Amino acid sequence: MTTMQYFWRHPLAQEVREQGREEGRIAERAEMTLRILEWRGIPVPDTVRARVEACTDLDRLTAWSERAVRATIAEDLFADECS
Repeated sequence: MTTMQYFWRHPLAQEVREQGREEGRIAERAEMTLRILEWRGIPVPDTVRARVEACTDLDRLTAWSERAVRATIAEDLFADECS
C-alpha cells in the first residue's frame, strides 16, 4: 500500500496528470468553439472543424472561441492569421 501511495505522489505521475489536464482543457476549448458556431446557426465546414480540432495551442483556441461569438461565417475564426 505504501508503494501505491508513493507512486501517485511521484513527480513523474504528477507530470502525467498535469499533461492529461492540459489535453482535457484543449479538447474542451476546441469543442466549445465549434459549439458556439453551431448554436449560433453558423455552418461549420469540415476544413474549419479539422483545423480547430487539430489545434493544441490553448491561447489560440481561446482567441478562436472569443471570435466565434461575433463571427458571421466559420472562417472568421481565423481572421488576421496567415493560415
